[in-house]
Amino acid sequence: QAQVVESGGGLVQAGGSLRLSCAASGIDASRNTMAWFRQAPGNQREWVASITNRGGTTYASSVKGRFAVSRDNSHNTVYLQMNSLKPEDTAVYYCTGPSLAWGRGTQVTVSS
Repeated sequence: QAQVVESGGGLVQAGGSLRLSCAASGIDASRNTMAWFRQAPGNQREWVASITNRGGTTYASSVKGRFAVSRDNSHNTVYLQMNSLKPEDTAVYYCTGPSLAWGRGTQVTVSS
């Protein structure tokens, strides 16, 4: 069964950085568009960033210039490098791809 496992979240002060990881199994992340989403308490899940099979990246306007999505094909893992974090980035972050169920996500908390 194809699935992803997110990790790397934590508590960080505003202005800090975190790198999230998304380990995929049962799906070749290098052949698919993979995406990061996030959901803050009381809010709907929102798209954050995507990386295509060709390595093209796109970002939500709220994170553009601060976040970077990348992929390690040898480890079938997608990353989200998050810099200059803000309290409004606090959320559970999820990784997904085609026909994948949502994973458990990883909590990111940014203190002011």
